Amino acid sequence: MKQAVLGSAFAPAYSILCENDRDAAERETLLDRVMGPRRKSKSSEKLRRGRLPADGLAFIAREPEGRMIGTVRLWNVSLGNTDVNALLLGPLAVVEECAGQGVGAALMLHAIAEARRLEHLAILLVGDAGYYGRFGFSADLTAALSMPGPYETNRFLALELVPGALSHASGVLYPSGRKAVVRSRVA
Repeated sequence: MKQAVLGSAFAPAYSILCENDRDAAERETLLDRVMGPRRKSKSSEKLRRGRLPADGLAFIAREPEGRMIGTVRLWNVSLGNTDVNALLLGPLAVVEECAGQGVGAALMLHAIAEARRLEHLAILLVGDAGYYGRFGFSADLTAALSMPGPYETNRFLALELVPGALSHASGVLYPSGRKAVVRSRVA
């Protein structure tokens, strides 16, 4: 399991870990708490529904005591009618009491580094350009792309991990990658 321990004199230490199956309920509770009940109605969620995150690209941040304080996942998507595959980032969430302490930035940098190490071409997301711009994300790279469903075009951003990876990409994003296995309950 990959782990990065981070912290400073001003912020508690925390570790960034690969997410595992035991983290699911705690992650969902964190996301509900941070993002609210409407999070499942977003266009990005349509691309994640029924899928598993990209292999090796789901991370959590935990305090030394074991409490989960942040999460980020990347998902496989295909770009329109092209043969270009990319990743969709999200959601990125940090518990309110740790906001502004660098946990989200550390999760972002870790996710980007791992995606690059695994030789993915690009990462897309819907989010605040002011926040994500510092990591290299730009709306300029998504001009010929669109999300399925409503979204704000100025918040649809991309980062090329390989220069020029999105230069010929166009069309609507659609989900790709591994499908989630639905376990039926036996009465």
